[in-house]
Amino acid sequence: MSPASTGASAAAADADTRLAPGRPGHRRMSLALLAAGVAAFALLYSTQALLPAVSADFAVSASAASWTVSAATGALALCVLPLSALSERLGRRAVMTGSLVTAVAVGLLVPFAPTLEWLISLRAVQGAALAGLPASAMAYLAEEVRPKALVAAVGLFVAGNSVGGMCGRVVTGWAAQLWGWRAGLAAVGLTAAACVVAYRLLLPAARHFTPSSPEPRAVARTVRAHLSDPLLLRLYAIGALFMTVFGAVYTVIGYRLTEAPFSLPQGVAGSVFLVYLVGTASSAAAGGLVGRAGRRGALYLAAAVTAAGLLLSSAGSLAAVLAGLVLVTAGFFAGHAVASSSVSRTAATGRAQASALYQSAYYLGGSAGGTLGAAAYHAGGWPGTVLLGLAAVLGVVSLTLYGTHSARAARRRGPEGRGGAAGAGRRTPVVAAGGPR
Repeated sequence: MSPASTGASAAAADADTRLAPGRPGHRRMSLALLAAGVAAFALLYSTQALLPAVSADFAVSASAASWTVSAATGALALCVLPLSALSERLGRRAVMTGSLVTAVAVGLLVPFAPTLEWLISLRAVQGAALAGLPASAMAYLAEEVRPKALVAAVGLFVAGNSVGGMCGRVVTGWAAQLWGWRAGLAAVGLTAAACVVAYRLLLPAARHFTPSSPEPRAVARTVRAHLSDPLLLRLYAIGALFMTVFGAVYTVIGYRLTEAPFSLPQGVAGSVFLVYLVGTASSAAAGGLVGRAGRRGALYLAAAVTAAGLLLSSAGSLAAVLAGLVLVTAGFFAGHAVASSSVSRTAATGRAQASALYQSAYYLGGSAGGTLGAAAYHAGGWPGTVLLGLAAVLGVVSLTLYGTHSARAARRRGPEGRGGAAGAGRRTPVVAAGGPR
C-alpha cells in the first residue's frame, strides 16, 4: 500500500466519530453497558435460585412457584419485537433507560408481594419492562461503535448478561439463607439500582441515531418473510429448544440440591450457578468450533454434550450432578451461540426484526422449559426433568438432520435448486454471540 493510500485510510479513520478503543467515551460506553447487562439479567432470573423457599413460604408446588420465572421470561419474549420498533422512534438510549428504571422500580416492590399471584404478576411486568434492553442495546452498539471494535463491545455486553444472571442467583441464594427469600430479592433490587445509576451516568449520548417511524405494514411484511424462511425457522426452533433444556434444568436444580439425599443449604445450592462461567467460555469458543466443524457440526456437538450432561446428572453422587451441570451449561451456551449468531447473517434484510424474533423464541423456550421442567419434576422427580430435556435435545438433532438433508438435496439439484430451496443449504460463517443470560 502506498504512503498516500495509507494516509487516506488514517484520515478516514480519524474522521469517523464513532467509538473505538482509545477514543473518548469508549471506556464509559463499555462500562455502562456492562452495568446494564448485570442489572437486567440479575433482575430477570432473581427468583430462580429461591424457588424452594418460595414454595415453602406459600405452600405451593414447584410447578406453581416456577411461574415466578416463566412469567418474567414469557413477558420479555412477547415484548421484544414491539419495543425494538419503539426504539426506532424514541432512540436506543431512551428505551434502554426507561426499561431499566421501570424494571428496578418493580424489583423494589417484588419483595413485598403478599401472595404468589401478586409475585407472579409483578414479575411479568418486570420481564416486559426488561424487553427494552436486548431490543435496543445491540442497535445502539451497531450505530455508535466502529465496526472493527463492535465484536469486543458486544462481547462485553454479553459478559454483563452472563455475570448478571449468575450473580443474581448467587446473591439471592446466600441472602435468602441468612435473612429469607424476600431479603434475597431486595438485595438484587438494590444491586440492580446501583448498576442502573452507574449505567445512566456513564453512557455517552447517542450521536449517530436517526429517528424513524417504521410503517407497521412494512414491519409486518418483514416479519412474515422471516417466518416463511425455512432456515430462520429452524434457527428459531433450535434456540427455543436449547433454552427449554436450560430453563428446565436450572429452574428445578435448586429443589434437587436442597432436598434429600443432598440437603444442601440455600446459599450453597445458589452457588451452583457459578457454573455459568463455563458457559461464557463455551460461547466464546463456538466461533472456532464452527470454523472447524461447520454450523451443523457444531450444533450436533452441542446437542451431544448437553445430552451427556443430562444423563450424567441423573447419577446419585453430588460430584456427578455438578459435572452434569457443567456439560449441560457448556452445550447450551455453545448451541445458543451458533444459532443466535447465524440469524443476523442469514437474514438479508430486516436483521433487527430477525434477531428480535429469535429472542422471542429463545425466551419463550425458557418460559416453557421452566414451567414444563417443574411439572415434570413434580410428576417424576429429577428423571422426569431429564426426560423432558432429552426430548428437547432430540428436537434439536432432528431439525439439524433435516437441515443437513435439505442442504445435500439442494447441492444435488445444482445452483438453481439451491436458490429455490429458500436457503435451506446455506452455510454461513458464524461469530459467537452470548448467552442468558
